[in-house]
Amino acid sequence: MAFEDIKEQIAEAEDSAKSYVSKSIDFYRLKSFKSMMQGITVGAKAILIGSMVAMALLFLSISAAFWIGESLESNAAGFLSVGSFYVLIGILIYAFRQRLEKPLLEKFSKFYFDEL
Repeated sequence: MAFEDIKEQIAEAEDSAKSYVSKSIDFYRLKSFKSMMQGITVGAKAILIGSMVAMALLFLSISAAFWIGESLESNAAGFLSVGSFYVLIGILIYAFRQRLEKPLLEKFSKFYFDEL
């Protein structure tokens, strides 16, 4: 009689353990899917917005280069000054890259480790 009770309790414990493992796998699968989809949508938005900003910046840069070139009576000088401006911006971004990394790391860690 006692042996049957123990056997039944062990079977229930085994079923509970299997159920727990199954639910845990489902939970982490859902959490990884949520994180992956958030990353994909953020990436898609960044690509779309980034491409539009890049196109606008391209046309603004070309028009600024021609405008400066007209003022200096040399289109080459206008394009050189606009190019130099972008090189300066690139150097500043490189110099302050540590200050850019920390907020990005904090934002993406919140994004990745966010609870369901």
